[in-house]
Amino acid sequence: MSKMLITGRRRLCGDVTVQGAKNSALPILAATVLTKGESVLYNCPDLSDVEASLQILRYLGLKAQRSGGTVLVQSDGLSRHDIPDELMRKTRSSIVFLGAVLASAGRVKLCLPGGCEIGMRPIDYHLKALRRLGAVIRERHGCLDCRAPHGLKGADITLPFPSVGATEDIILAACTASGTTTITNAAREPEITDLADYLNKCGAQIHGAGESTVIIDGVNSLSGIDHAIIPDRIVAATLMSCAAMTGGDITLKGVVNSHLGAVLSVFEDAGCTFSAFENELRIKAPEGKRLRPMKIVRTMPYPGFPTDAQAPLLAAAAIADGTTVFIENIFENRYRHTAELVRMGADIKTEGKFAVVEGVERLYGAAVEATDLRGAAALIAAGLCAEGVTELSGVRFLERGYEHFELTLSALGADVKKI
Repeated sequence: MSKMLITGRRRLCGDVTVQGAKNSALPILAATVLTKGESVLYNCPDLSDVEASLQILRYLGLKAQRSGGTVLVQSDGLSRHDIPDELMRKTRSSIVFLGAVLASAGRVKLCLPGGCEIGMRPIDYHLKALRRLGAVIRERHGCLDCRAPHGLKGADITLPFPSVGATEDIILAACTASGTTTITNAAREPEITDLADYLNKCGAQIHGAGESTVIIDGVNSLSGIDHAIIPDRIVAATLMSCAAMTGGDITLKGVVNSHLGAVLSVFEDAGCTFSAFENELRIKAPEGKRLRPMKIVRTMPYPGFPTDAQAPLLAAAAIADGTTVFIENIFENRYRHTAELVRMGADIKTEGKFAVVEGVERLYGAAVEATDLRGAAALIAAGLCAEGVTELSGVRFLERGYEHFELTLSALGADVKKI
């Protein structure tokens, strides 16, 4: 098993190009199941979660290969409609294949997905929506057998919560359904818009993606196209945390600044300054001063502060000059990394969805273990500013969402080694 060795107290400086968004790449890869012909996806990150999706595509009978940051998918129809348990368990986002395969083959058999254990992420919204579209679903022993005996038909669907995964599954299932589907209280994340942009270029008729009401007019068929994945706003937020915690000055290239509004506001509260250019963003930490406390940070659906950025921001708050309160409104088990930060000298108390972070002057290197993707990123950020050496286990979680992160940080002046 791999580990990271991080020697702290090195200031990050320089330019870095932000990788493609994992949370865009995964549903777009699932969407290729609906197409005929060749899709070429640029800026597709080299991640274990992405590789898991490529393995699923190959199992279903598609040809999928990578060359650098480009992935080519050749789809001439599915040769099977089932996805084995060992492939589903590799990534939580594999659930988006539910709607895509059902729409393409008229039937899908799969088991519940795996991924990080950050709390309940029930798929009830997915199943209820697919039943509204005409699916007949049998659940047994954690596995699903879904059929559309009369084809999928458009319907009006209202989500109780703006679930990203459910919104994606509905869009994928409704693209080639007969009639019109309306999603009310849809998720508004940029990754939803990116999925819709890809599908619309393939010939779909999706209107309102990125808004709370999305309308999908079903079409008969979709054709593969070329598409560039948007940059990863959560990786950008993590790099900002690393810069802020090391007193750094870095420029993020290839970003979409409008995707980062809620994150930038919190860093500004902490005393960081920004210079925004087209597809670039420079962040400078306060010179010769500790970060200011961020007061209260609430995670919310987009355009609110993203739950995926909570962990690296909490690490930054651990060395701020005062108290920051985090309120986690999305997942109930997303403070598992705090115990490891405490091992490094942080002063953090958690209760339910609340975390109270009393900033300390200094963190200290320690042997720590990651138990989820964003927690791993938080521990690396903490190690970068800690005195001494931090040894991070659980690197496999980091590799689900961060592409060769040790190389990215080293290019900015960090001392990070993967062993």
